[in-house]
Amino acid sequence: MNKLVRDGRVAVLYSPGFGAGWSTWNQDVPEILFDPIIVDFVEKEQWHELQTYVTLKYPNIYDGGLQELEIAWLDVGAEFRIHEYDGSESVEVKEEMLWMVA
Repeated sequence: MNKLVRDGRVAVLYSPGFGAGWSTWNQDVPEILFDPIIVDFVEKEQWHELQTYVTLKYPNIYDGGLQELEIAWLDVGAEFRIHEYDGSESVEVKEEMLWMVA
């Protein structure tokens, strides 16, 4: 899977806005979490170009949340998950979460 890495950190795309999840509503297409071209469009805030790219590259995905994408920069190799509530996604890093033991 192609990922954008800078200074030992990987770009992870997520949509924090309520109403539609980005990756959580497209779990069968995990590459949209990391697509370097999408990251570039988000960084440059080129939303129209981003919409065109996503429509052509991923024609069968649900693109809700596209206009609200944000980038989380995680250490290479960090274990994480995307948590979703009512369409609002957040990034949870395993080592930063408090785990209980039974």
